[in-house]
Amino acid sequence: MITRALADPRRFEILQKIAGQRCSACSDLRECFPITAATMSHHVKELQNAGLIETVRRGKFVDMIFCRETWDAYLAELNRL
Repeated sequence: MITRALADPRRFEILQKIAGQRCSACSDLRECFPITAATMSHHVKELQNAGLIETVRRGKFVDMIFCRETWDAYLAELNRL
């Protein structure tokens, strides 16, 4: 599921942006990418379903946190190939 989630270049860029910060607000990410709120929501959902990020609601805002353990396990699996 992770490989499929990362197959989209835009989604991979979004993940890189999230991973580069301790916590990323969805609204801040939208300013970095020329995409609609619905498209951003779709990408976030795919990353979340793959276990690469966690989302935390703060009122009407959503913060995203990179799941380093999942990423490290994924890379370890790739290295075994």
